[in-house]
Amino acid sequence: MTRVLAAVLFLVAMVPAGAMVGGADSRAPATRHVVMLVGSRGNVCSGTALARDLVLTAAHCVSATADYRAVGYGGSYIIAARSVAVHPGFDPRAYARNRATADVALVHLQKPLPASIAPADLGFGSASGVGQAVTVAGVGVTQSGGDAGIGIARSARLVTTGTPGTLQIRLVDPATRNAKPGLGACTGDSGGPAFEDVGGRLAVIGVVAWSTGPNGAAGCGGMTGIAPLARYRAWIVETARKFGTALRP
Repeated sequence: MTRVLAAVLFLVAMVPAGAMVGGADSRAPATRHVVMLVGSRGNVCSGTALARDLVLTAAHCVSATADYRAVGYGGSYIIAARSVAVHPGFDPRAYARNRATADVALVHLQKPLPASIAPADLGFGSASGVGQAVTVAGVGVTQSGGDAGIGIARSARLVTTGTPGTLQIRLVDPATRNAKPGLGACTGDSGGPAFEDVGGRLAVIGVVAWSTGPNGAAGCGGMTGIAPLARYRAWIVETARKFGTALRP
């Protein structure tokens, strides 16, 4: 076990249940689909199980120069990645300049995830209207600037602001509207799922890409940025097929 992974396991064993700033729910159905990804260079991100051996995450979370593992809370499971595929349209320089890009990647695991993790449905659509409800989830921190809460999935129900597009969806807490701290993604939630309710079932329609504090300030609890999957769905399905993994119908 690497020193980085050992440190992360110590951290998640010592902190209370949490993730997603603003007091989000750790028992919501969305959290059953969330996976923690730990990189050998020290980063922690979230992901969505699309199959027992396949995790959807953000492209900015993975690097060709690092190794990755799916890790359960307290080290309940540790599964190494077999391979990682980053969407060919992802531009790290554009991401660094806060510009929308194909921030999508797939992590193929060496063995199946445990039964406690449920594969999610891959949606066909995208949030299309102002004020539409979207559920986001992740294993990140509960307080901006610290380590509290990392390792246990939580979810938050946010709403779209402005007109959602095919490159980016912006979400806010409907109670605070980005004017003061509220619910939202934070450090460690990158790569986590954004769900819409389709006939009573959750379908993943996006990947958590970034967050801000209220009114565009640095931090969390203001706005959550999502990379929508509508334009990348075909790549996800084809890449999964190449990995030999069948997605949920």
